[in-house]
Amino acid sequence: MRDDERDLEGRVALVAGATRGAGRGIAVQLGARGATVYVSGRSTAGRPSEYGRPETIEGTAELVTAAGGRGVAVVADHLVPDQVEALVGRIHAEQGRLDVLVNDIWGAEHLFEWESPVWEHDLDRGLRLLRLAIDTHAVTSHFALPLMLREPGGLVVEMTDGTAEYNATRYRNSFFYDLAKSAVLRMAFSLGHELGPRGATAVALTPGWLRSEIMLDTFGVTEDNWRDALEKVPHFAISETPSYVGRAVAALAGDPEASRWNGQSLSSGQLAGVYGFTDLDGSRPDAWRYLVEVQDRGLPADTTGYR
Repeated sequence: MRDDERDLEGRVALVAGATRGAGRGIAVQLGARGATVYVSGRSTAGRPSEYGRPETIEGTAELVTAAGGRGVAVVADHLVPDQVEALVGRIHAEQGRLDVLVNDIWGAEHLFEWESPVWEHDLDRGLRLLRLAIDTHAVTSHFALPLMLREPGGLVVEMTDGTAEYNATRYRNSFFYDLAKSAVLRMAFSLGHELGPRGATAVALTPGWLRSEIMLDTFGVTEDNWRDALEKVPHFAISETPSYVGRAVAALAGDPEASRWNGQSLSSGQLAGVYGFTDLDGSRPDAWRYLVEVQDRGLPADTTGYR
């Protein structure tokens, strides 16, 4: 597969939660393959979300268009059903179809407390995290899927952190974070049962260690010098750009046999091995295999054979 194919021309996608990170990377890579991509989120010029970061949904739309697609920014809070219903109504009015739905809404990095048990974790922050991570996906699917099902071959991608296999036996950071990411995995499984007989496909997808804007800022590096962070965080060597998982979604969207994945939990590295795409630097990091075989075993950082 070439990364510059334009096999998604005429296809319409909604990337819900596309302001930054994986959502932005996915939207841009769908655009690079020719898709019309509606990008939604809360951060708009002069009115950021509680993150208080500079990225905006309009900025993502501009990147989609620059990549060769058509980016359409829609400011929407996916916890507000009326706003999501209006968003889907606009797609229906302007396009008459929806081929790809990516549920990437999250916005809760600032809410969970690492290694904090449920009785010590701030309750309001924990419950807010669950609403942002779970309710938003359910609301969006409720309104978007009837439009998708008007045509066969639709694809729903539920974005999460960790594969079903990995998360099944490992505690993920906190009670609330663990519950949120596990719930999204189960959403894809349930949607697979509901959509499969109706001609559509649902999957859960996780990136590896993502070099998102927030992660780069946390480590005090940029995409150009990200390897400088390895002195303090050696296993960051397995990290990947948001474009990598974006190319995973584009590959799924362009696969006429994507239904073979219905209901499954997938990773960017796993799909790179199947579809042949690469990250921007030409590598194919397989972070979840690396985590199991190297990092979780306490071995020294060495990505040989893993990217």
